[in-house]
Amino acid sequence: MKIVFANSASVGAAERLILRGGSWAKVRLRVRYGLIMHPQAGPVLIDTGYTPHVTQGSERSTALRLYSAILRPQLNEAEQPLAVLARFGLSLQDVRTVIVTHFHADHMSGLSLFPNARLIANDTAWARAKAKTSRQNLRHGVFKELFPPDFESRLDGLSSKRRIEPRGGVPGGADLFGDGSVIAVDLPGHADGQFGLSFPNLERPLLYAVDAQWLFAALVENRTPGLPATLLAEDAAAIEPTSVMLRRFLATGGEVVLCHDPAVTAYDLAGESA
Repeated sequence: MKIVFANSASVGAAERLILRGGSWAKVRLRVRYGLIMHPQAGPVLIDTGYTPHVTQGSERSTALRLYSAILRPQLNEAEQPLAVLARFGLSLQDVRTVIVTHFHADHMSGLSLFPNARLIANDTAWARAKAKTSRQNLRHGVFKELFPPDFESRLDGLSSKRRIEPRGGVPGGADLFGDGSVIAVDLPGHADGQFGLSFPNLERPLLYAVDAQWLFAALVENRTPGLPATLLAEDAAAIEPTSVMLRRFLATGGEVVLCHDPAVTAYDLAGESA
């Protein structure tokens, strides 16, 4: 099973806003999404990253325009989904499954590109988002306009999946494909229903921890930022327990990849930088 990560865009932020004790120097954060070549399910996307649905288009809501103007994501055209799939001889239509780790714009803005794919997501978090008003969702960075109109009919929820128990330092969770190869691991703190992905069968187990932290240094050096960064979290009190679990996984020899850390990993598309 092959796993690669692409960098859909970069976003600038002062280091001290995302790393306790950091400087005012600007850090260019990656906005990763992933591609799994699964032996049974075929090509599977992990999120979609930032796409032009956030940065362009007269049909965008005022709120989404403001969001884009504040964060100013710089799209990486060479690593947008269509271009990345083409590198592997694939088209948008070849992707039959998209895993949505949580509902923030930088993770699911391109779902409309895949109208025939099933969408694996946290169905409990979806039920909560659906019940909220647009204003309530905006407070937590969720834009209802980015959900395809038929999102619910294509939703393949985590609650229907067999649960795998933790073993040997590898956290447990929902078995997404029924073969133990990709496990959805709950990562409370950053966003409602956020989950990461564990790949326990690799020679060195991998855990894609999405936005559990923005920087790897914040995770391993226990330098989680304070205010104002924690104001953006769904449950700030849960960030540290989640980080403790990830540090325990690292201590057993596992590898952790984060969505936004700027350092190039062995899984990132070769030759690219943030």
